[in-house]
Parts: sequence; C-alpha cells; structure tokens
Amino acid sequence: MLRIYSCTVEHHQLALVVLAALICLASAVTGMLLMRRALVVGDRRWIMGAGGATGFGLWSTHFVALMGYRPDLPATYRLMPTIVSLGLAIMTVTAGLWLAARYRGRGASTLGALVVGCGVSAMHYVGVEALALPATIRFEPDLLALSVVLGVAPLEPALRLMRAQRRIELSCILLFLGVVMLHFTGMAAIVLIPSRMDDAGRTLLSAQTMSTLTGVAATLVILICLGALALARRTDALLRAGEHQFSILARNISDCALYMLTPDGRVANWNTGAERLKGYVEGEVVGQPFEIFYTPEDRAQGTPAMVLAHAAREGLYRGEGWRCRKDGTRFWAHVTLEQIHDDDGRIAGFAKITRDMTRLKEDQDRLAAMKAQRDTALGNMLHGLALFDASGRLVLSNSRLAELWDIAGARVVPGISLVSLVALMVEGCEGVDRAFVATMLQQAIMAPPENPSQSVIVECGDDFIVSVSSRRLEDGGWVATFSDVTERRRDEARIAHLVLHDLLTGLPNRENFKIWAVGEMELAAQRDMQFAVVAINLDGLRVVNDTHGQAFGDHVIRELGARFKAVCGKGERIARLGSDDFVAGKMVGDEAALWAFIDRLKACFQTPIEEQGLSVDVSACMGVAIFPRHGGDPNTIFNNADLALHRAKDSLGQDLCLFDPAMDEDKRSRRQLAVDLRGAVERGEMRLLFQPQHSLKSGALIGYEALARWHHPVRGVVSPDIFIPIAEETGEIFAIGEWVLSEAARVAIHWPSHLKVAVNLSPVQFQQGDLLQRLIAVVLDAGVSTRQIEFEITESAIIADRTKALYILRRIKALGISIAIDDFGTGHSSLDTLHAFPFDKIKIDRFFLRQAATSSQAVAIVRAVLALGKSLDIPVLAEGIETEEQIAFLVAEGCEQGQGYYYGRPQNAPSREDLGRAFPPPTIEGIAGAGQ
Repeated sequence: MLRIYSCTVEHHQLALVVLAALICLASAVTGMLLMRRALVVGDRRWIMGAGGATGFGLWSTHFVALMGYRPDLPATYRLMPTIVSLGLAIMTVTAGLWLAARYRGRGASTLGALVVGCGVSAMHYVGVEALALPATIRFEPDLLALSVVLGVAPLEPALRLMRAQRRIELSCILLFLGVVMLHFTGMAAIVLIPSRMDDAGRTLLSAQTMSTLTGVAATLVILICLGALALARRTDALLRAGEHQFSILARNISDCALYMLTPDGRVANWNTGAERLKGYVEGEVVGQPFEIFYTPEDRAQGTPAMVLAHAAREGLYRGEGWRCRKDGTRFWAHVTLEQIHDDDGRIAGFAKITRDMTRLKEDQDRLAAMKAQRDTALGNMLHGLALFDASGRLVLSNSRLAELWDIAGARVVPGISLVSLVALMVEGCEGVDRAFVATMLQQAIMAPPENPSQSVIVECGDDFIVSVSSRRLEDGGWVATFSDVTERRRDEARIAHLVLHDLLTGLPNRENFKIWAVGEMELAAQRDMQFAVVAINLDGLRVVNDTHGQAFGDHVIRELGARFKAVCGKGERIARLGSDDFVAGKMVGDEAALWAFIDRLKACFQTPIEEQGLSVDVSACMGVAIFPRHGGDPNTIFNNADLALHRAKDSLGQDLCLFDPAMDEDKRSRRQLAVDLRGAVERGEMRLLFQPQHSLKSGALIGYEALARWHHPVRGVVSPDIFIPIAEETGEIFAIGEWVLSEAARVAIHWPSHLKVAVNLSPVQFQQGDLLQRLIAVVLDAGVSTRQIEFEITESAIIADRTKALYILRRIKALGISIAIDDFGTGHSSLDTLHAFPFDKIKIDRFFLRQAATSSQAVAIVRAVLALGKSLDIPVLAEGIETEEQIAFLVAEGCEQGQGYYYGRPQNAPSREDLGRAFPPPTIEGIAGAGQ
C-alpha cells in the first residue's frame, strides 16, 4: 500500500490525476445511464453505445493519468499501442456489458465483470507499453496481479446493480473505484531500468500531441455524459408515462378481474373488473390472501395452496372452478395464474386473470346431461343393456341384449313392457322352471340391491348363468345390464377347489384338513369318542430328487397320494401339508381302530414306486396325537403330533411314535432356555474360562483354550453341551462367538507374545455373511497380535459350503491367525479335509485318550492320527489328559502338545504366576514304560 501511495503522490501531477478521475466518473455515469436505457428498450444498439462511450472514456482516463506520470525521464508515446489500447477498451467493455445485460442470473454479472475487468487491465498495460522512455519497463508480479484483482472485484456488484436498475449512483462509484485502483496499482508495479531508447522507424507522439488528443477525448466524454443525462431524464419521463397509461388501462378493464399477487399469495393491487366481478373494493381486499375467493369446500381441501404451488413450480396455472363473491354468491370462473420475475430471475409475484364463465358452464352442463343418457347405454356395450322408464316400458337397449338371450332383434323394440321382455328372455331356457326364472329376473331388475356395485346371479340353466345389475334412475326408471358369468362361475368353482386342495396330488391341503379336523373333534367330544391325528414325514425324498430329478420326485408324491386316497375310508382323511409332509385323521372308538388305520397307512410304503424303468423304496416316520387325551384343542393336537413325529425321526430304528407329555416338557424347557439365552451377553451372564495347553516334552505353557460358560440367573451354570446347540439354532451363536473372541483377545494382549489363545468357531458362524470382516474387526480393535490367536473348527464347518468356508479360512490364515481342526477322529473327519487346507494343528478328541487304557482300537486310532500329523508336519494336541501315564504314552507315541485336568481345569483369566508356570517333563523311565 505504501508503494501505491508513494507512486500516486510523488510520481504523478495532481492536476492531471484529478482530471483523469473526473473523466473516469463521467464515463461511468454515461455508461450506466445508457445501459439503463438499453435494459428498458431491449435494443442492443444502446448496449453498443454504452460500451463505446464507457470504453472511450476509460481510455481517456488512462492516458490523462499516464500523461500525469513523472518518471523523471523524457517521454513520448507510440502510436500503435495507443490505438490498440483504445480498441481493447471499447471492445471488451462492450462485450462485458452485453453479457451482463442479455443473460439472467448472478452468473451473468460475474462473467461480465471478468470480461470488463480483464479488458480494462489489458488496455492499461498495453497503454503503458505506448510510453516511450530511455528505459526498459518491467512490472512487479505481485502488484500487477493485485491491480487486476482490484480492477475486477468492484465490477460484479456494479453490474448486478445496473441489471436491477437500482442504486445507479452506487454502480457508477464501484466502476469508478475499480478503474482508479487498477490504474494506480498498475503504475506502482512499474520498474524502470535505464537503457537506450530504440524506436527507429516507429511513429511517436509528443506530449503536446497527446495532451491535445486527451483534451479532445475528455471534452467528448463530458458532452456524451451530458447527452446521456438528458436522455435518461427523457427516458424516465417516458417510462413513467407508459406505466401510468398501462395502470389506467389495467385498472379500467371491466370484463375480467386483473390483479397481482405477492409470492405468498396475497392481493397486491385491484382493478375495476375485479371489483365488478367479486364485489370487493380495493381498500378491502389488498393485502388479503387470495383464498378468500375460493369456496369453503376448496379451502378445506387445500386447493388455493395447491394452485399457488403449481404456478410457482410450473410457471403457469390454468383451471376452472367455483369462486365466491363478497356477498357469498358463486360463479364459475376460468382462472389464469402466471409467474412474474424480477431482473435477477427471482419470483416477484403472480399475475392473475379471472373470467366469469357461469353461462358457458350452464350450457356445458346441459349438454353433459343429454350426453349422459347416450353414454349410459354405450358405456355398457360388453353387456346386454336395457333402459326402462318409470312405467316399466323399454326406452333403449343394445344389440348384445338380444344376442345374449337368443332373441330376434326385431322383437326387442322400445315401448315393450318389462314383463313381456322377461317372457322373451326365458323362452330359450332349458331344464329349469321358467316361471321361477322370470320372477327372479323381474325382481333383480325392479328391486335391485341397495349397493349399486352388487349384482344378482340368476341360474337360467345348467350351461347359462346370468349376472343382473340394475340401478334405479332419478326419473323413476331403471337401467339394467346382463352379463354371461357361466365360465366365471366355473372358474370360481375350480379356484375354490384349488384353494383347499394340493395341486400335485389332489389331496386336501392344510387349511382344508384343519377345518375338517376341527369339526371332527367337536363331533368326537359330543359322541364321547377320540380323534387321532397322524403326522407323516417321508424319508429320503430329497435324495430321490437329487438322484432321479424333480419330475420323478413329483411322480413319487402323486403315487403316494393315490395310495393314500385308496386306503382312506369313510370318516378318514389325509392331506398334504408341504413337500414331504402329510397328515391323516380319523375318529376312533378304541386303540384297535387307530392301529388298524395306521397299518393301512404303512401299507402304502411296502411296495416300491416305479416309473419308466426306475424303482425306489420310500419310507416314512409317523407321530400320533389323540384328542382329547393329548390336548383339548386342535392346535395343541397338531403340535403334539409334530413333536411325536420329530421324536420318531430322532430315534434310531423307530418309525412311529405316540405322543408323550414328557416331549412337550422337553420342548417347553428348551424353548424357555432359548428365550433366556437371548441377550445373555448384554446382561453379563456369560463367563469366559481358560484351560492351559502345554508342551508334553518340556512341560512349558504354550497357550490357553477359551471356553464360554453361561451363568443362568435361576438354573445356575448351564452346560455348553446344552446352550451351544440352542444358540446355533436361534442365531445367538453370532453374538456369543463375537463376545468370546473379543474377551479372549482383550485378555491375551497382556500375555507374552509366544502364548496363544484358542477360540472355537461354530459351523453356524460360517453362515454369517460378514463373518470375516467381523473377526478381523474384533482382533484389530483389541490390539492383540494375530499370531497370538488360534481358531478351532470342526470339519462340519466346512461341509455345508466347502468353497466359502475354505475361502474364509485362507483369508484368516493369511492374517497370521492359526487354524486348528478340533475333535479329529470323530464325526465327519476325513483325510480330504486335511488335504484341502493346511491346518496348523490337529486336536485328538478326549474320547480316544480315555479309551486308550482299555481299548487297543483307541490306541491304534491315536497312533494313526499322530503318524498322520507327523507325515503332514502338523503338530498334534491331545485333549483330556488327566494322568502322568497318559502323558508318558503320548510322548512315547510322538505327540507334542496336550491339555486336560492334569495341567489345570478351566479357570478365570490366568494370573502372572499362572503364565510362568511349567510342568516337569516326563521321565525317561515313564516314557519307556509307556512305549512297552
């Protein structure tokens, strides 16, 4: 700032600076006044005039101020840069003003400001190049950039005010300030380096010549400014006169209401036509919401707000409706509501035109009433139609009526009575009482149901069913339609059968059987008898489908359905509930009848089912519950039969089970445990215990296995063998498994880095879509090293979805987490699993170690697993170690690791002393003895 001030005061002649400022201000005023005229008339010639006058004036300002610059060196002026700078000023200022005037929105002002500012900046620096001195002219980059910014910044608000035609004086001042700051900041950026002046062959203008030229320019700018002022006054007068004339015109239009609304829907002005049409004088209505012109019904429905919103959204609304006058009378109005915008594109309000169209509306209503009778008949051309007057005579009918009843068209003529027409209708009805059908038809036409949407079905024969719809008219007549619904009724009967029967077998379905069984149970209670429900589930149907295809499986179901139908007698029923589930029922007086019924059902499975050379044997399990012995209501009987069925399926070698109340108790207890288990983690009922794992040879501690225990608030400690299967069935295993890993990691972080913590992963957890992400998140949140984590899985975790499970295990192993296969030697253990995945450890189930003392087969299995681990270079850990003899045996056989009560029972998080505890290695004598 100091350099700018110093340059302005010390290196400029004050008189010429003041003169330049006056020229600049006059140019700004001239340009803004001419632009206001351009915006009013919309003529681009005025924009060109404003750009030319302003550009010429700003150029004059620059050179007057340049002549006042005192570099203490002799100065002349080059002709060509002088002319180029004038052209730049005029063209860029004109272009910028044209952009700001021709386009809406604030962006137009910004773009115009950039063009004008950059153009004036270019004019300034090209003009400086016109200065011929015995020195080289250089510019300070920072001041040069600052001069451009100062020249552009005030122009955006100046052009915005110009476009809005508000505060013209302020826009002139902003334009003036921008040019002045640009010039003097740019002059301060000049650095003169003395050098020999070489302008040979160039046209140079002396200071006196430039003074003359700039004087002429200043005079022209002042004259143009005076002319613009005079033109502006004349323009303002014309505008005021035009607005006054238009106001008089709008106010005195009397055949329609013409007025303005504010953006929020209030009346802004009023004309004579509005006063005549609506009865309000201007003082009463201005400022009122326009909804006062709507009917109470429209206001209750929010119609005024919807109309205003539509006009604001779409720009225009046209519609018709009832409107209210001041005295409460109504008229039918045609309304136009159109948006009005200001120069910045904002909504300034709405222009509203309302015309009284009541007379036209009345004419339209009369035409609509005449058209309604014709449309009533034509609109029912798909049906037979008859229109009767109040005396019961036919007024109008269509051709479909005669075709439907097979009547010659010439016999159905206007004027025929209802009785005669009905007689013609029933002539072709065969196999029915025609008099009865005629009576039904007359009643259906003359006494229709109160609900017009209802129809009367009249059966006019085995193959002809008619639906009659009749409606009484205001004049006392009727309009009746007749539809042939024969096929529809047949379809309804078929659908009703399908709703209550199985599509594949034709047997009753669940709903059908339940309805029948409820009635049979009520009847059994009245007769002091019993009702037996037999739940049936086929064995191996999925294998049949997978082996022979779905089509053959469907054949098996159909064949069994046919056999079931064949063995069911009176009072017996069997239904198909689902894919391989059936249910049978029979009222019995004693158990002999029940077992005879069951024997007949079993007989259906005694012979193979054959189809196209294929033959399969199908078996089934059955569960029986008897009403009222095993329950007093249908739902209980059905549930108990299912319980008995499941017991039969779970029992080896048993295919029939009679319900026992103990089954219900077991199920209820298990269900209650499932309810209690929900949220056990959040309630803090879970405990995590740790059982140590040691090296068998050295006795050193190598890690712990984390074991979950549930402390039930009522039952106490619940065995994992009980609650883990329940958690897997209910999905609670997800929360429990995540909690176990989190707690184990939180404890292990305080252990030495060589100690691992083993955590069991349930096979059900592998069904969790984001299992991998959850496991990684828990380990990372705990901050424990992944090399301290070991996951134990059983082979059943891989069997369900082998590809997905192996993918997850490989991703886990890639993180440095160890994977151990648990309970090896039991269940589904196979060499293929060990071949498919590089496990870090094999765990021998405790069962084999416990049996090794008395069973040579168990010893052989242990030796085989240890040999397998050695050949695959996979460490083997034996579970269930309780004695030194067992340790000696395992070491002699080459087992490396072990855990069991010998080393410690599961306990709370180990203490520092526990972490340093080691057991003495087995003696050589003990190992030798065990090896013998």
